[in-house]
Amino acid sequence: MNSSATHPTPAGIAAGFHPNTGTSSHPSEPASVAPGDIAVGVVIGRASEYFDFFVFGIASVLVFPSVFFPFTDRLTGTLYAFALLALAFVLRPIGTVLGMQVQRYFGRSTKLTLALFMLGTSTAAMAMLPTHAVGGISAITLLALCRIGQGLALGGSWDGLPSLLAMNAPEGKRGWYAMLGQLGAPLGFFIACGLFAYLWSELSPADFLSWGWRYPFFAAFAINVVALFARLRLVLTHEYERELEARELEPCDVGELLRTQGENIFIGAFAALASYALFHLVTVFPLSWVQLYSKQVIGEFLVVQLVGAVLAAAAMPMSGLLADRFGRRSLLGSLALVIGVFSVVSPWLLDGGTAGQDAFILIGFVLLGLSYGQAAGTVTSNFLPRFRYTGAALTADLAWLIGAAFAPLAALSLSVRFGLGAVSLYLLSGVVCTLLALRANKVLSLRD
Repeated sequence: MNSSATHPTPAGIAAGFHPNTGTSSHPSEPASVAPGDIAVGVVIGRASEYFDFFVFGIASVLVFPSVFFPFTDRLTGTLYAFALLALAFVLRPIGTVLGMQVQRYFGRSTKLTLALFMLGTSTAAMAMLPTHAVGGISAITLLALCRIGQGLALGGSWDGLPSLLAMNAPEGKRGWYAMLGQLGAPLGFFIACGLFAYLWSELSPADFLSWGWRYPFFAAFAINVVALFARLRLVLTHEYERELEARELEPCDVGELLRTQGENIFIGAFAALASYALFHLVTVFPLSWVQLYSKQVIGEFLVVQLVGAVLAAAAMPMSGLLADRFGRRSLLGSLALVIGVFSVVSPWLLDGGTAGQDAFILIGFVLLGLSYGQAAGTVTSNFLPRFRYTGAALTADLAWLIGAAFAPLAALSLSVRFGLGAVSLYLLSGVVCTLLALRANKVLSLRD
């Protein structure tokens, strides 16, 4: 019998080999954060953020025109609400910059706590706002201030988890792990849409507009508390801090970032623009179109959107597998072309009655799952390490601002004025921008 098989050698003991477990116990090899643990924090955190924003987006169609803009027609009231929807995305980059400053002076956990508390409070406060009939213009002003709070909070809630998740992903699995964080989008939409679908079907129109619509906004605060503890549980660990320091995932000077790495922010924002443009065009805009110009029952349409959210969540794992097989950038480019084809047939689907509208939702959500699953951090690796943390955050902010912020407002106003073909052109513009950005990124990488 070979004694070396059961007893560690002196060399093994010197190297820190544990005699019972067979693992290294050397103090210079601290435990790292498992990608699975990071993924849980990312999914929970993103789901709470998306829930808050989708609650506002759905209410912009079903509630706000009647409650806050009753002095005008339904179409104009919806456009006003969509303008407020865009407001948060305009403020999001400012929230990111302010949050970076808070983190520099008070730490990451303080920043995250303040941001999520503000996000939940801003959303829950909307549930207690007076209607226009009671508060007049003050009610609209308060709604706008709450929306500003949401935008600033979302920017400040950046924790670096998606970047850390991508860097800690096993070799050949980055597409899969990048997809995990994006699962928060269909999950947040499913919960928000499900609550509104239930309230819409169970309450009378008067009760729904009087008090029923307020419940999803109240629920946001509780969901954000759960998300806060889930993320702090990870953020406050020593292993997490060590990983962030090792990866140089800390705030940097924004001015220096823009001067030296500005082209990476610009290219990164446009690289996934087709996906971001599609985001609100299959979630919020179709609901407004059906509400205003279709005979389809709203409750039934919300159920179709719930099915669409499930399909999007199912398509995201497929996007991870495809990205690891063919490359994330190649996948984004190919999907941009498919989204372009989808945009061409969209007018016929939206104007095709119940069957066509349902097909638009289901196909659109599948494409959204495939493309949005790989939309985050596509070119984050272009940043120098010390710029990556702030650069990734501002890249996402700019992508949301350019691609998604004004999509419902632009699509509805253009389609009313010029027909549904304008929606095709709007989505096609995002496709062209994505293809050009991916091409520019390839040229720059070859030049380097």
